[in-house]
Amino acid sequence: MECYSQHMQQANLGDGVATARLLSRSDWGARLPKSVEHFQGPAPYVIIHHSYMPAVCYSTPECMKSMRDMQDFHQLERGWNDIGYSFGIGGDGMIYTGRGFNVIGAHAPKYNDKSVGIVLIGDWRTELPPKQMLDAAKNLIAFGVFKGYIDPAYKLLGHRQVRDTECPGGRLFAEISSWPHFTHLNATEGVSSTAAPVVPHVHAQAAAPQTPHQSPPAAPKV
Repeated sequence: MECYSQHMQQANLGDGVATARLLSRSDWGARLPKSVEHFQGPAPYVIIHHSYMPAVCYSTPECMKSMRDMQDFHQLERGWNDIGYSFGIGGDGMIYTGRGFNVIGAHAPKYNDKSVGIVLIGDWRTELPPKQMLDAAKNLIAFGVFKGYIDPAYKLLGHRQVRDTECPGGRLFAEISSWPHFTHLNATEGVSSTAAPVVPHVHAQAAAPQTPHQSPPAAPKV
């Protein structure tokens, strides 16, 4: 299922070179998917999530358990083929392979067959993820572009832009709003009318619209 190296190769970010550690499904003890459906790449969208629950993990064993917990919920309780996300990012700064690149996900209605879904494990409504998490997310995106899995002209979105949800949390959403390729969708592209329920491993419902931070885009710093 995984056709890329466990260790991400160097990716040119424009103002420097970055590397990051990519852990395989077998590393975190993933259950086999019920089925795998691919889509033709490169993906034109990258969608950022927070897990809400599980909470942030800072050790690799804890983050591996969080990935297993999310997969258990998605597969066993929701009946999905696999964990919904393409990748997870832990507070340990590691990148955990979920469904992987070019595999149809279950994380964003209408975008599952044309996006990479990246979940930053934790509740990022009021707190900003630590630097190692943000750097890992940026490195993963750069790696995807470098290897041809993500379109160089990709659009970066927060989950709340495509579904009625608070995800990826107000503080994280404000952060990614300043990243390169962040995109404001028009009304015909945007939020689905289907609300996301507030249950573990599913994102908290937005209480009111949030205004994204409008600082100018800057190249990723690693």
